[in-house]
Amino acid sequence: MTFSKLTLYLVASAAFFTAGTLAQAETIKVGVIATFSGPNAIWGKQFREAIDVYVAQHGDEVGGHKIQFIYKDVGGPNADASKAAAQELLVREGVKYLAGFDFTPNAVAVAPLTKQAKVPAVIFNAGTSSINKQSEFFLRTSFTLAQLAQPAAEWAAKNGSKKVITAVSDYNPGIDAETAFAASFEKNGGTVLEKIRMPLQTNDFAPFLQRIKNSGADTVFTFLPVGPATFAFTKAYNENGLKAAGVSFIGNGETDETTLDALGDQAIGLVTAYHYSDVHESGLNKSFVAKLKELHPGSRANMASVGAYDGAELIYRMIKAAGTDGTKAIEAAKGMEWESPRGPVKMDPVSRTVVQNVYLRRVEKGADGKLVNREFATVPNVPDLGFNP
Repeated sequence: MTFSKLTLYLVASAAFFTAGTLAQAETIKVGVIATFSGPNAIWGKQFREAIDVYVAQHGDEVGGHKIQFIYKDVGGPNADASKAAAQELLVREGVKYLAGFDFTPNAVAVAPLTKQAKVPAVIFNAGTSSINKQSEFFLRTSFTLAQLAQPAAEWAAKNGSKKVITAVSDYNPGIDAETAFAASFEKNGGTVLEKIRMPLQTNDFAPFLQRIKNSGADTVFTFLPVGPATFAFTKAYNENGLKAAGVSFIGNGETDETTLDALGDQAIGLVTAYHYSDVHESGLNKSFVAKLKELHPGSRANMASVGAYDGAELIYRMIKAAGTDGTKAIEAAKGMEWESPRGPVKMDPVSRTVVQNVYLRRVEKGADGKLVNREFATVPNVPDLGFNP
């Protein structure tokens, strides 16, 4: 080999090596679509802060790639805004993973785009079982309503509830919760007197609660999206004297940590069936909660936080396994299992929703005088009970 040919060979080899190194070390962008403004801005806040915690604990590089999260506000349940945000993230920003999705319509709206672009989309919250049937690129690190409502019904039926009224927000997750709870409660010998569906945008629940109070029911089961509605319903339950009238309360996220103290001592004793409490007893949860308080003083971890934290964990794992190949990433994710601040989780390869523990929780005062959701019973390894392939 002559000197000039050797020189050209070395230059070409160096260029190839440099290009390969740069390609391997490229920044991978993750687009997070959520609500950062308006009355439901708590969702985006909790998502972002939990991702901050995850990155602080695990760094911003994985598999030789630097990870960049890009946030897009859609202002609430808004399918058109969600689709537009996804298009901008995919086309203009070049994201290779999507995430977030606090409301069901916002997730469903991007399903065709995920299939067209072959980009995984990790759902941090939206809990309608059928979402994941809309695209094979959806994965969910939150919960589904059937996953939570059925254990709630079984516990209620075994603990003295005989006649129940269900009261849910009138949209897909609420209907999923109503269906799962009613079927399970009746299967376990109970009677559902009435199924009330309340407008999604209302915060005036007094008329519904008066109806429940006068119905002869001994229990009300409720589901509303976490935020202003859950706070207003639970507050109205207390203020309208249902507890004094002998109507027990069982819900899912209605005693959310972000609004729990504002409910006051009247909330003590309320029971919910849920997949997370910020006082869950584990070393990982304690470190998660402590780092959140360090980075964002005054914030409190809730189900949105743990959905986003585990969503980041899943995305990091997929990037390590498959880089930017969306199809390979989805296949790699199926069956993945890890320890979460909520407890053990596993990605169901069929439903692509995490299998997880569901905890029965009761509101009580913690050692510091603040109200907490104290876990008192565990239903282990619950899959998405509402998913029909």
